Order: sequence, then structure tokens, then C-alpha cells
Amino acid sequence: MGHSAKGCTAACFCLAAALAVAWSGAQAQSWWRDPFGVDQKTAPAPEKSWEPDKPLPVVPVPEPSGALTAERPLTLPELTEFALRNNPRTRQAWFTARAAAASVGIARGDDFPEVTGNYNVSRSLPVSGTTGAPAPWLSRYGPSISISYVLYDFGAGDDRLEAAEYRLLAANLAHNRTLQDVIFQVEQAYYLLIGVEALVRINEQALKNIETALDAARRRRESGLATVADVYRTETQVAQAQLTLTRSRGEFEKARGQLATVVGVPINNSLRVLPLSTPPQTGLVVSSVGEYLEIRKAARPDLLAAEAQVRAARATATATAKAGRPSIEVTGSSASTEYHPDRPLARSHTVMLNVRIPIFTGFKDTYSVRQAEALAAQAEAARDTLYRQSALEVWQAYYDLQTARSGIISTEAQVKSAEQTAEATLARYRGGFGTILDLITAQQDETNARTQQIQSYLDWYTVLARLNLSLGASDKSNYTAQTR
Repeated sequence: MGHSAKGCTAACFCLAAALAVAWSGAQAQSWWRDPFGVDQKTAPAPEKSWEPDKPLPVVPVPEPSGALTAERPLTLPELTEFALRNNPRTRQAWFTARAAAASVGIARGDDFPEVTGNYNVSRSLPVSGTTGAPAPWLSRYGPSISISYVLYDFGAGDDRLEAAEYRLLAANLAHNRTLQDVIFQVEQAYYLLIGVEALVRINEQALKNIETALDAARRRRESGLATVADVYRTETQVAQAQLTLTRSRGEFEKARGQLATVVGVPINNSLRVLPLSTPPQTGLVVSSVGEYLEIRKAARPDLLAAEAQVRAARATATATAKAGRPSIEVTGSSASTEYHPDRPLARSHTVMLNVRIPIFTGFKDTYSVRQAEALAAQAEAARDTLYRQSALEVWQAYYDLQTARSGIISTEAQVKSAEQTAEATLARYRGGFGTILDLITAQQDETNARTQQIQSYLDWYTVLARLNLSLGASDKSNYTAQTR
């Protein structure tokens, strides 16, 4: 028996040696370095691109919830409601909050005992401890159940639950802030689109005006009251007006694509929105900047979420510090075992009270506490940074709004004056008085005044939306909607 085993071992060794000799050294070294050939799944060299060896996954097209009508221009509330349902950021934030809610459930699970059921089957060949002779094969099978429960852990479980609940609060507040961010993005894209659309109309009117000037210049040239240089100069202005109109139309298409992306529809969707019909209501905002700063502290979700993260970090640090303390556990088990061949059925029941006393963990508990305390301090610093940044955002938006209001009042006067000047200059030129340069300058001044007016409207709406965002205002609490 011993000689036979030695012979088998020698034969195996000889076979392995023969295989090693037959296999070249380079191949053996390559196999040991990369036995599964994973290097072949990357690019062959740094300067060469990777080529897939199988079809790449196909990115699915997001399916929108509902549809936007294309039969009529859309309002800002319609676009906002659709965006809140279809923007992926809202869905991402919502599932983050649901995951945090599940973490609360996991933490609450520590308040209940853990029960485990097993069914064991084994087959063994026992050997006599005295003679070394094998006994008959023995089969064991039967169910068992065990239970364990932590009776006392110095409140570490309660601290972990508190931390999970604060993280859930932070996730819910972050979800609310995400909704506000999406609303703000829709407002920005919407006001940009109607602003660029108004700019297109202004440039179309400017082109008509300069074409009228060109017609007048040609007529005066035919009657000998103008030179050919006047005609050439006006033709140059017509070409410039056409280029400006083309660029503004391109900006309009870009703005429409931006709105479609924010809303959550295909980018080639031809969205139509209601244009500006009346100037914005620019009454003085009732609240002062100091009142807005106080509102921001109580209403801004991300600032409240930062405080919730601080409290969650503190609770985690407290729970981590208690991990090194003793804990008391009760465990129990019950098992039933049957044997084959025939033996009596065996039942066993056990109840134990365990006191777990951590003595030395390689200083892991010490550094875990330090890490948790540092993370809590980091969360406090992040909260303080956001506090100061949010105050600056409110401050800047408030005074930008005052500036935008003054800009609207100023541009309204400029447009009125420029219109009257352009009309009078055109009449003078047609009557044979004035120069083409005076006419072109007057028309450009009118176009510039109208452009500045549209920009002042756009500034007002976007700054108003930014102030609402900096305050943490929602649809139910629009603090800047109150005007005198």
C-alpha cells in the first residue's frame, strides 16, 4: 500500500516535469503572469485604441411621462410641471431619499432578534481512535433553529438609528432642493428662449428699417440728391443686419434645445412658448435684504440638509465611540438530528447569555472614533461654508434685482426716444434733408435701445428666479412675489 502510493507520487512528478519541459519558458511565464488572459481585453498598447470583441450595450432612450402639446404655445407652469416629472435629477434624488429611508429600516431591525433556520445533511466515515479501523458510513440530517438578541449595548444602536434618521432628513431636503434647482433651470431656459425670440423680432424689424433706408438712398441717388457712396454704405448695413438676424435665429434654436433638455423631451422637439406680452411688474419688493437673510435660514432646503448631515455625523461618532464598550447578548438554539443506520433521534436545546468585552482590536476602535469625529467636523465646516455662501447669494440677487428694475425704467425711456428720433430722421432724409449716416445711426440707436430693453426684461426675470432659489422658495412660498 505504501509502495503503491509512492509509485503514484513519482509518476505524477515525472508527468509534471515532462509538461514543464515541453512548454517553453516564455509561455509558462506568460501563463503565470496572466492565467485568465485579461490583458487581452484591453488595448494592445497605450497609443492604440481599444476595440470591442462583442457588441456594446445600447443606451435606452428615456421614455417621458406624459406628453407636451404642440398645438399651442406652452406656459411656464406647464413646462415646469412636465420637467419635474421627467428630469432625471428629480428621479435620482427621490431614489436617494428612498435608499436613506431603507437605511432607517435597517437600523430599526437591530431592535429585533435575529432568527436563523438550518437544515444540515452530512455523511462521514468514522475511524476508530484505538484500532484505526473504519466504522460503517454514518449519515446525519435534521433541522435546527437559532436566535440571538442584543439586550444592552450602552445605546450604540439608538445612536445609529438617530444617525440614519438624520441622513433620511438630509436626503428628503436634498430632494426638495433638487426640485427647486430644476424649477430654476426651467425658468432660466424659458426666459432665455423668449428673450432670444424677442431679439429675433427686433433684428427682423431692424432689417426692414435698413432696407427702407436703402430704398430711400436709391431714390435720392436717382434724383441726384445722394451719392453712390450712400447706397454702398446702406447696402453694407443691410448685409450686417442680415448676418445679425441669422446669428440671432441660431441662438434661438440653441435656446430651444436647452429648454427641451431641461424639460425632459427630445432635443429636436420644436417647443413653442408664449412670448412676452407685457413688461414685467417691477414693483418694489416688500421685504428688506435683512428679512430675506432670515427667511433663507429657515426655508432653504440644502442649508437645513447640511445641518441634518452634521447631526447625523455627530450621532455616528457617538455610536462609534460606544462600539468599544461591552454588550450583552442572549442566544439560543434548538436542533433535531436523525442518524442512518438506525440510531436514536437526538434533540438538543441551548440558551446562553454572552457578555462581549472588546479588549484589543489593533487600535481600530481608536482610529474609527477619530475618523468619525473628523467627519463630523468636516460636516460642520461644509455647513458653515454653505451658510456664508447662501447669504452672499441672497445679498447679490437682492441688489441685482434692484439694478434690473432700474435698467427696465431706463431702457423704456431710451426706446421711446430712439423711436421718435428714427422716425424723424427717416422723414427728414426722405424730404431731402440730413445724411444717410444720420439715418443709419438713428436706426442703430433704436435697435440697440430695443435690444437693451429685452435684455433688461430678461435680467429681471432671471434675477427674480435666482433670488427665489437663493431663498429656498417653492411654489407654495414665493417670497419675492409680493410687490407694492
